[in-house]
Amino acid sequence: MDAFDSIVDLAAAVRTGDRSAVSLAEDCLARVGGDPLNAFLDLDREDVLARAAAVDAKREAGETLGPLAGVPVAIKDNLSVTGRPLTCASRILEGYTPPFDADVVERLVAADAVPFGKTNLDEFAMGASGENSAFGPTINPWGENRSPGGSSSGSAAAVGGRLVPAALGSDTGGSIRQPAAFCGCVGVKPTYGRVSRYGLVAFASSLDQIGPFAGSVAEAAALLQVICGHDKRDTTSVDVEVPDLSAGLRDGVKGLKVGVVEGFGLDGLDAGVTGAVAEAERVLIDAGAAVEHVPLENVSEAVAVYYVVAPCEASGNLARFDGVHYGRRAELPAGGTLEDLYLRSRGEGFGDEVKRRIMVGTFALSSGYYDAYYKTALKVRRKIAEDFDRAFAKYDLLISPVTPKPAFPIAAEFEDPLEMYLDDIFSIGANLAGLPAMSVPVGLATAFGGGDELPVGVQVIAPRFEEARLLRGGQVLEDAFGRLPSPGGK
Repeated sequence: MDAFDSIVDLAAAVRTGDRSAVSLAEDCLARVGGDPLNAFLDLDREDVLARAAAVDAKREAGETLGPLAGVPVAIKDNLSVTGRPLTCASRILEGYTPPFDADVVERLVAADAVPFGKTNLDEFAMGASGENSAFGPTINPWGENRSPGGSSSGSAAAVGGRLVPAALGSDTGGSIRQPAAFCGCVGVKPTYGRVSRYGLVAFASSLDQIGPFAGSVAEAAALLQVICGHDKRDTTSVDVEVPDLSAGLRDGVKGLKVGVVEGFGLDGLDAGVTGAVAEAERVLIDAGAAVEHVPLENVSEAVAVYYVVAPCEASGNLARFDGVHYGRRAELPAGGTLEDLYLRSRGEGFGDEVKRRIMVGTFALSSGYYDAYYKTALKVRRKIAEDFDRAFAKYDLLISPVTPKPAFPIAAEFEDPLEMYLDDIFSIGANLAGLPAMSVPVGLATAFGGGDELPVGVQVIAPRFEEARLLRGGQVLEDAFGRLPSPGGK
């Protein structure tokens, strides 16, 4: 399917009246059609068109429209949108409709964007393949037998498949960057605290962060500009100035020092991935950056740390979904007890991966194991963050792979959770350290020695609150490699 114009250009056309918000919404609705990618869990045509018509009415009334005027933005279904279902792709939340908007949705509406449906995901954002949804897996637009990545599978597939020009996702251990790499679009995880988590259903509260998917770095910058900012409703939201993220995009990297991260301790990387990083290194050198390889001493422990810390936080956050406080309530036979109600409601409502992580987290927090697992993991997490701090005392940016390989076949890793967890090894460190990071598509794997016509991304990491520098580095890569063709070559 043909690519969209830039969301900046689309918004400008709506502001001037050269194009209506309704026509843009209708175009996206036609692109989605019957949703063969299973990217959407909720998409109400009348709701979308009513929101778009409200934007056109503002323009016709002579009101000034915002920076995303009329732009359809898909919303991951762990973010609250007033009056629309919120399921987190879980049976336990079927039938729940929130009475409020997430902070990021409020900001989109204030910028005159059009919230465009709720996208599919791994249940409660737990997964890296898009297969853990209670409502069926998302399909990768680059191949129906390929994983779209996760957990923000629907948002990535919708943008990568040219169904919508932009989307929001959440990233706890790579859940924006990995599916962006698999589906061939730009995905940004901002600094922890840069974007409010108010209205995001919590998975692991010290790791979760909301960010954008878009077709280009400039478009991601425009969307990120809108959703950033302090929110007193989120105690982890940091009150720091948000710079103009688009102003320096074309400033290049001449004079910057870039480190290529080593030390992950993972063998057997796909040739397309290693080739892409090597070519990105060459591009940055040609652009005037000083590039060196930098080992991080503790980064190889990131997966082990994450899969203690995240399940521990999840076990607490998901305790409320018990059929009494929140969530679907199971039917009980005569004589059933309150304990039976809890067990049956949670047993029927949660999928296998969510249950697995709750049990791991509960075990690691239990008496006699807290010090051995959770407390030790927190200590190593601090060491990983210190490794990054030392690196950024010398380097302006870091680069690495996003994933060990391009999109793997559906079901190839579904029965082996450990293998799937290891796919997060390059992305988790940025979450543990609270750093901004992004995935930039740099081409297809075959161009770098890989075996399949599948997208490959390179990860760029910056110091905390240096999103402008992060985007600047990503723009250099995008300028050199160009944007990917549409899936299927159309």
